[in-house]
Amino acid sequence: MADVRLKMVGPLMRGLDMDLADAVADAIIADNPDSDVQVHDEGGYVRIQVPEYCRLTQLSLERELGRAFPLVELEPALSGFAGRMKQVNDEEIVWFLERKD
Repeated sequence: MADVRLKMVGPLMRGLDMDLADAVADAIIADNPDSDVQVHDEGGYVRIQVPEYCRLTQLSLERELGRAFPLVELEPALSGFAGRMKQVNDEEIVWFLERKD
């Protein structure tokens, strides 16, 4: 029988700024409408996971925060991430699997 567990990717947010962590989670849910986004509050951090590919746009994050927020300012709030992370441009970050095996 084949192993059918999905590989999860996405950010691990520090729990110091819960408003930002909640906004990132809500923005990722909005930016990945066809995916099963999982959000786990671990106390000191918030793990946001999406199967195989996770997209976060500046537009969605700013909508959730209600203010301007350049994506380059997100990095200090990250304690880590799963998968590979790539800032596509000034308006979008993606986490993805490099290999599917």
